Amino acid sequence: MKREKSCGALVYRYEGDRLMLLLLRHRHGGHWSFPKGHVEGEETEIETALREIREETGLSVSLREGFRHTVEYYPKPGVRKQVVYFLGEAPADAKIVRQEEEISELHWVEWSQAVEAVTFKNDRNLLNFAWEYLTEGR
Repeated sequence: MKREKSCGALVYRYEGDRLMLLLLRHRHGGHWSFPKGHVEGEETEIETALREIREETGLSVSLREGFRHTVEYYPKPGVRKQVVYFLGEAPADAKIVRQEEEISELHWVEWSQAVEAVTFKNDRNLLNFAWEYLTEGR
């Protein structure tokens, strides 16, 4: 079995008292999800997540300490993929710049809308886990 590893983050910001999440529509596959990508060379998980966020969205974010969540799935026969997610806070006034080769759309949405908008069940579960983490004030 071939193994793949990617890292990314749920990128959020506050607009007043509203918690907003950045969703991406991936050009390959057309699914709505979060910034992520393959680990390159000797990168750490955090380095990969920060690089992928910057490449796909143009944002520099601050990762929230203590949050690390892993999702595993099988994207095709004989391939097991692990994706490590962090929580990344973007400045409220940060400008997003879409990576046109990989991302067809980017949108800030309220957290509750994100749960309905993401394509995969794993992502909905991840959103619920992250929501609990953020709202419990850890």
